[in-house]
Order: sequence, then C-alpha cells, then structure tokens
Amino acid sequence: MTMVKANNVKKSFGTTEVLSGVSFEVQKGDVIAVIGPSGSGKSTMLRCLIDLEQVSDGSIFVENNPLVVDGVYSSGDERKTVTSKMGMVFQHFNLFPHLTVRQNLELAPKTVKKLPSAEIRNLSDMYLEKVGLLNKADSYPASLSGGQKQRVAIARALMMSPDVMLFDEPTSALDPELTGEVLATIKKLADERITMIVVTHEMGFAKEVANKVFFMDNGEFIEEGTPEQIFNTPTHDRTREFLNSILK
Repeated sequence: MTMVKANNVKKSFGTTEVLSGVSFEVQKGDVIAVIGPSGSGKSTMLRCLIDLEQVSDGSIFVENNPLVVDGVYSSGDERKTVTSKMGMVFQHFNLFPHLTVRQNLELAPKTVKKLPSAEIRNLSDMYLEKVGLLNKADSYPASLSGGQKQRVAIARALMMSPDVMLFDEPTSALDPELTGEVLATIKKLADERITMIVVTHEMGFAKEVANKVFFMDNGEFIEEGTPEQIFNTPTHDRTREFLNSILK
C-alpha cells in the first residue's frame, strides 16, 4: 500500500525556490533515510508533508487521501484527517517545559482525540516503556538529558497512533554519546515495521536501518535506491561527491 505520494512538489520562500519538483512514493513498512547537504530542502520537504509549510505547487497524498492537488489544498477537515495519519519528531524536542513527561504525552490524546483517561494512561505507560523512560513519567523535561528528551518526543508522537512517522534530523541537537540511544529507539520502531521517513546525517544509521535511501540536493531528489546501491555504487556525480566528502 502506498502510504505517502508526492508529485512535483514545489516550495518557494519569496523568490527563493527551496523545493524544485520533488516526487517520490513511500510504501507501507518502508524506512526511508533522506540524506543530502544542509540547505538542500530536506526539512522543508517533511514540513510540507505534514502541512507545517504550504507548497507552492504539486500534489501530496497520504494513504490515497489528498492533502493538496496541483497546489490546491483540501478542505480544513480533510486536511486535518490527512495530517493526523502522520506524527513528526523535530530536531529540538519541542516538549512543554511546565508539564511532566507523562503530561506531555497525554495532552494531545486528551484534547484532540478525547480518549478516556484510563486508555490514555495505558498508552502513555506503554510508549514510555517502549522508549525506556517509564521511570521518568513524573519528571520535568529540564531534568532530562537531550537523548531522553528526544525519546520522550518520539513517545509523544506515537501516542496519536500515526501510520507514518517523520523524523527531522532527530539526533542533530544531541551530543555524540546521546545519539546512539535515540537511534536505537528508532531502530526498534523500524523492526516493528512502522513506516518512517527519517532526515538524517547519520550515514551508519541509513545503511543499517533504512530499506531505501533518497539523496536530496538543490531542492530535488537526485537519486534513490537501496542503501547498498546508494553507498556502494551511486550513479549520480553529485551523490558520489557528497558521500566522498562526508565519509572521509
């Protein structure tokens, strides 16, 4: 089943074109690693998928439901339905500092989904245990390490039962020693066949966990393939240049 389909997506900020015709498909269970130089449009592409940025042109479908078609967006209710199928984890956690870990997790299901309190509590216990932080349920974000904060952010996104998880450089704000615990958590989700799109600079993670790698440069996908194809026998000169520079 096609979970996400983008066709000729374009995005400009003023006169600056950031996405210049991005097209791709993501199938159920795919773990897509999106790599490429800084400023190539990777984060903007993710934000367009989940409607945090509006495209200038092009089409986006999630599970065959249209978010935008040829630059024209669906109605408000339809847009909410489409974006609710996705969860996003940001670079900088975005936790509410005045709420405990558990309260951060339970806020959206309580206010948006109106789920019963007992069900919400069961979910928060389950996802905190999944990310190894059940013992931090009553702690505040200020007392957590960066890696722990990011694992809480992952659990919070899972609370809304998304069909697709989007990760925007989830380890870029972390010290190297904390990166491994977050990548291990994402790998665990991959092992559970959760569909994911991960923008990352972690080439080892892309090689080990992703089943497809997309290389992005200058606002478009230059090349895509299996990790073996991309890392061992890239066909595009720009891909080779990038990998040679980053894998020295």
